[in-house]
Amino acid sequence: MRPSTDRMITRVKSIYFYIKEKGTVTTKELVDEFGTTQRTIQRDLNVLEYNELVHSPVRGKWSVTRKKVKVS
Repeated sequence: MRPSTDRMITRVKSIYFYIKEKGTVTTKELVDEFGTTQRTIQRDLNVLEYNELVHSPVRGKWSVTRKKVKVS
């Protein structure tokens, strides 16, 4: 895998576990926590949302779904 892809996968996993730990977080909170741009965070959230791992009950706020996750 390319290094940039590896970094992205690692960041997406970290975002998922951060949201799971905190319950509900804002996009701004994720930007501050991970030190990246809002656009990058939004792309990562889109990946998680597409895979039905997170959802946004209120615009700009995110929480995990009940979908089972196998951690590797």
